Amino acid sequence: MPDNKKPNGQKPDAVPMAQRKAGVETGTLGKAVSLLELIAFAEKPMRFTDVVEACGQPRGTVHRQLAHLVAEGLVDHAADQTYAVGLRLLQLAAKAWSGNDLRSVAAPHLAALQELTQESVHLAVLNGGQVTYLDKMEGRHTLRMHSQVGKTSPAYCTGVGKAALSLLPANDLAQLAAELDFHRFTESTVTTSEGLMGEVATIRDNGYGFDLQEHEIGIHCVAAPVRAPGRNFCAAISVTGPAYRVDVEQLRKWAPLVRETADRISDDLACRLSPVADG
Repeated sequence: MPDNKKPNGQKPDAVPMAQRKAGVETGTLGKAVSLLELIAFAEKPMRFTDVVEACGQPRGTVHRQLAHLVAEGLVDHAADQTYAVGLRLLQLAAKAWSGNDLRSVAAPHLAALQELTQESVHLAVLNGGQVTYLDKMEGRHTLRMHSQVGKTSPAYCTGVGKAALSLLPANDLAQLAAELDFHRFTESTVTTSEGLMGEVATIRDNGYGFDLQEHEIGIHCVAAPVRAPGRNFCAAISVTGPAYRVDVEQLRKWAPLVRETADRISDDLACRLSPVADG
C-alpha cells in the first residue's frame, strides 16, 4: 500500500470528519471537532506547527480552538509543547464503548466467525464516505492484517465499507458517490462513482461483497451488511486475511457464512429494538 502519510503520521484515510462532509459549512464547533480528530488520529503527540500545517486553518484560529479543547480536558497540552488526546475524551470514549449496543450484540457472533475461519474479523460502521472499525477479533495465524479499533478507512475500497454502503437508499448512495474524492491505493482500487455503484449493486443482490487487494496490496476480504431497521447507522462485518493464504476460492466458500453471521446479528439487533411484552 502506498505510503502517503501526512505530518506526524496522519494518513489520507484518517481525514477529520468535519472536512469529509461535503456540502456542510464548517463553523466554530466543526473546526474544533476537526482539530480534535486530527490530534486523535495522529500516531504521536503533535506540535502546534504540525497541527496548523495539517489542518490548513489560520494560526490564530488554531490557537484559540486548542486553548478551548485543553480547557475542557479534551486535549492535553504537555510540558514539551505537544498536543495529545485528553483524559476527558478517553473517559467519554470508554463510556461510549461500554454502552454500544451494536458491538455487544455482535461480539459473540464475531467470536464464532473467527473460530470457524481462523482469520481476523471486523465490525465497522459507515461514517460519511469512511468506515470506522468498532471491533476486531484477531486471527490465529502469526501473519495477519494490521488494523485497529477506532481506525477509519475509505468506504469505497474496503469490504466492510462497500457492504455498509449497500444499505443506503439509492439516492443517498448516488449523492455520496458523486461527492467522493477517489484515491487509487492499488491497481485494483475502484476510482469512479459508476464503478462503485456497480459493485454496491452486486452486494445488494448477493448479500456479500469482496475486497481483492483494493485498499492494501496482499489483503483479501469478504464482507456482509448488518441490517438494523430503526437505527441511524449502516454497519457491516468482514473476514480478512493475506491473499496468499485466503484466495478468491476461499473467500467464496466463506461468503455464505459471513452473510449468515451478519443476518444473525441483524436478528439480535431487531430483538433489542422490539418492545417488551406486558405481563
